[in-house]
Amino acid sequence: MDRGRQEGEAQGEAKVTMRQLNRRCGPLSDATTARIQALPLQQLETLAEALLDFSGPADLASWLNGHSG
Repeated sequence: MDRGRQEGEAQGEAKVTMRQLNRRCGPLSDATTARIQALPLQQLETLAEALLDFSGPADLASWLNGHSG
């Protein structure tokens, strides 16, 4: 897969994930949004699956602390 296509796919995944997170965790801070948008595609996909079990913003913060650099 070429880099442009991969970046486009990651942006699309981030957009969908952000909508789901906003519904589950409430509005996200700019810093949290930037951290999520910076995740590689594989981690975005993992986050999209994990957020189904989130009950609030603390779950997101915990996941980010364990999965991002």
